[in-house]
Amino acid sequence: MLRAKKGMTQEEFAIKLKTTKSAVSRLENHAESIRLSTLEKVADVLGKRLIINFK
Repeated sequence: MLRAKKGMTQEEFAIKLKTTKSAVSRLENHAESIRLSTLEKVADVLGKRLIINFK
């Protein structure tokens, strides 16, 4: 999990995403669908680039 590899707790990650710890937990456990805008925020917080590739 990239968040853990970056040394961030769910709480720290949630703060950076401006959401709750429980929302991060649901996201990490695939408990709900994720919006593209949320994926973009996650990538930004993790210092990654989001690439969507249609084949």
